[in-house]
Amino acid sequence: MSEQIEEIIKKMTLEEKVGLCIGASFWNTTPIERLGVPAMTVSDGPNGLRHVPDMNDPDQRSLPATCFPTASCVSSTWNTELVQQMGEAIAEECIAQNVDVILGPGTNMKRSPLCGRNFEYFSEDPYLAGEMAAHFIEGVQKRGVGTSLKHFAGNNQEYQRFSISSEIDERTLHEIYLTAFEKAVKQAKPWTVMCSYNKLNGTYASENYELLSKILKQDWAFEGLVVSDWGAVHDRVASFKGGLDLEMPGPQETRVRAAVEAVRKGELDEAIVDESVRRILKIIFKAQQTPKGGEFDQEAHHQLAGKVASEGMVLLKNNGLLPLKGQRKIAVIGRGAKSPHFQGGGSSHVNPTKVSIPLEELEKTASDIEFSYSEGYPKGEDFRQDLIDAAVAEAVAADAAILFIALPTYIESEGYDRQNIDLTQQQVALIKAVANAQPNNVVVLNNGAAVAMQDWVEGVAAVLEGWMMGQAGGTAVAEILFGKVNPSGKLSETFPIRLEDTPAYINWPGEAGKVYYGEGMFIGYRYYDEKQVPVQFPFGFGLSYTSFEYSNLKVSQQSFKDIDGVVVSVDVKNNGQVPGKEIIQVYVHDQKCSLRRPKKELKGFTKVELQPGETKTVTIPLDFRAFAFYHPGYHRWITESGEFEILVGASSADIRQKVNVNLESTLVLPSLLNKESTIAEWMQDPRGKEVIAPIIEQMISRGPQKDIKEIEDTEGGIEMGTLEFVKDMPLLSVLMFSQKDLPLPPEEIVQAMLDEVFEA
Repeated sequence: MSEQIEEIIKKMTLEEKVGLCIGASFWNTTPIERLGVPAMTVSDGPNGLRHVPDMNDPDQRSLPATCFPTASCVSSTWNTELVQQMGEAIAEECIAQNVDVILGPGTNMKRSPLCGRNFEYFSEDPYLAGEMAAHFIEGVQKRGVGTSLKHFAGNNQEYQRFSISSEIDERTLHEIYLTAFEKAVKQAKPWTVMCSYNKLNGTYASENYELLSKILKQDWAFEGLVVSDWGAVHDRVASFKGGLDLEMPGPQETRVRAAVEAVRKGELDEAIVDESVRRILKIIFKAQQTPKGGEFDQEAHHQLAGKVASEGMVLLKNNGLLPLKGQRKIAVIGRGAKSPHFQGGGSSHVNPTKVSIPLEELEKTASDIEFSYSEGYPKGEDFRQDLIDAAVAEAVAADAAILFIALPTYIESEGYDRQNIDLTQQQVALIKAVANAQPNNVVVLNNGAAVAMQDWVEGVAAVLEGWMMGQAGGTAVAEILFGKVNPSGKLSETFPIRLEDTPAYINWPGEAGKVYYGEGMFIGYRYYDEKQVPVQFPFGFGLSYTSFEYSNLKVSQQSFKDIDGVVVSVDVKNNGQVPGKEIIQVYVHDQKCSLRRPKKELKGFTKVELQPGETKTVTIPLDFRAFAFYHPGYHRWITESGEFEILVGASSADIRQKVNVNLESTLVLPSLLNKESTIAEWMQDPRGKEVIAPIIEQMISRGPQKDIKEIEDTEGGIEMGTLEFVKDMPLLSVLMFSQKDLPLPPEEIVQAMLDEVFEA
């Protein structure tokens, strides 16, 4: 194929080359018929195919497709195999509808629960998000359909997303906001990566050479094409130079002319254009290898959507009421029971093949029970006391009440952020009133991200987080409530008590064109751990109708080299009376590090199914990156020798087993010492410590530490015997204060010491 592509490039005119790098329409690339280059069709995703064949027809809806649960539910399954199956099913639908590349998955971090598009993103944790993204991509591409990993990078809010600059320091960028993308790129090799709208540290992502060319293409060896988000390109010439291959949508005749002229004037190297053409042709011809057309099994995919929903739903509270049994009459309350809220608004909105209605599914699942229905809350923002009163009357007359509470689309959608994390005033009042009248009550939530519950959660008997549950979610809810399915989902994001407790609260949503990621690496559970802030429900939390016991934690070796890694094993037993699935989470804590690190970080997980009384041993490998951190001084991931604590638990706040291991770093790193290095930094550097030793010995020999007033002499200098006082000062500055006693100027002494360090 590569030889064929090179022959085509040789025959292409400059206008054809640039034209190929800009779309021909909203969903298609530009064909070159005389050279046998077909158009490639892309379409929205990622929780189902949103394919609109003719964007010029304003009345045309997207073709029917399976609406799977959104990413917030999918990630809460913690089931990578299931996510891969979902990807394969979506690929089958792409093939049936003649789509070559689906635009997904969304892999941005949930920096704040306020982001309106959080339902499309997997997690607050980069490891979990990366695993979910990689397996989704592997599933889709296994069937010969491409994916577009998005939105690269720093797109963590909807507010001013087309223009705002995400100001992220180097270490935070690599450890939090790039890690999931890196894992997905290296592990699953997506055909395309989609750049985001926003600026990253002052430069538009579509023009960001460091991001697109240096990190993505060079460091990560990405071989696919980089496509713009729709309308994200501001300057086509600058974006070519930055590493953007394909601008969408098209046509953009003015952009074509501008780029052609830039090449002819010598302002843009034609070799850069050729490289983009080469990448685009590679993906176009790869897509052509998959025959398109046919049909897909709508019922099988609907069933799969239901399985994903049932494994992703999270039981947050249960006082023993669930699973429901013995009730003769149940009051079903809330608009969501008849008009299910199962997907988000915006570009991922799918035209479902069919929809399971929760009330109908409850009646099918428990046909011997009498169900009543009450609307509970209106469609709009009005407060309706009459609806609350009617709901209370139904609840009192029943043996139990199920409340379906859906966060309205006008609060949560692509295009705008949430103003708070509360349910509506009507919904909160409804829950309180029903709970006060009927103690046997269950709240089923349909939302895309964390919501506050402090005002009402204590008064309810059970809470099931149903998320935006996809078209088959109604069936999944019914089966969980009546015990046909044991809930096994766990939160992929922390549920805070108050918005004010969240990490990005002070720095959200930015101003004057910039948003500062002032919390740094400490987002999600990393922040709550560090600050010891109580939360409503922690990351990784989820209840079951059974219980699990952890024991016999082992590691493959107590001491190991970083390049070898270590394998963790633990026994898990189902102590209950029903089958269940448990998600075992492995966190790592660095006991001592030269830079600050979170108290724990997720580095592995697995989901295991156990019969009553059954015990299984699960094994989870931890590699180099499980123990590494990104060092901005070296501009790379490094390890440091020392002791690590491995923590195995049922959530980030429920650690069941711990073990200490010793890591030996195999890295030989260059010294970072310079003329501005402090005495402490000299002491931390292996070679620098030897070089500075005579000076340190001289300081110590001058006697005990002195009071600051005693440090000053008549000439304003500093005596050498004050190590604690001066350790955080640059060595050069310390010597400057004492130069009257030195044989050479301080600058020459420090330079000679640096020469000795770097000659070693």
